[in-house]
Amino acid sequence: MTKRRVKGEGSVYRRKDGRYLGEYTDDTGKRRFVSGKSKQDVAAKLRKALEDKDKGLSYNAKGLTLARYLDQWLESIHDKVAPGTYKPYEAISRLHLKPTLGSTKLEKVTAIHRCAQSRFH
Repeated sequence: MTKRRVKGEGSVYRRKDGRYLGEYTDDTGKRRFVSGKSKQDVAAKLRKALEDKDKGLSYNAKGLTLARYLDQWLESIHDKVAPGTYKPYEAISRLHLKPTLGSTKLEKVTAIHRCAQSRFH
C-alpha cells in the first residue's frame, strides 16, 4: 500500500493522451500545472516549482510591474550573493531597467523588450 502524500506536496498523473501532468497549489491558492513526456521529468519540474514556492519565487504576475518584480527579486537575493555581485544588479535595475521598462506589466514583457535590454546582461 502506498503512503499518503503530505498536504501541499503536489501530484503527478498521466493524461489520456499519454503525457504526464503535475499539479500543485501556489501561495494564492490557485492550482498550477507542469507537464512533460515522462513521470520523472514532471516530478523534477514539480519539485523545482515547489522549491521556488518555498523560496518565495512563485510566479504570480497578475498586475505585477517589472519594477516591483525587480525590487522583490533584489530583496530575495540580497543576503545570498556577494556585495560585489549585488551592487551591479541593483545599479542596472535602477539606472536602466526601471526607467525604460519599469511600468510594463510583467506578463506583457516580450522577447523584443528583452532584446532591447540585452546589452546590459
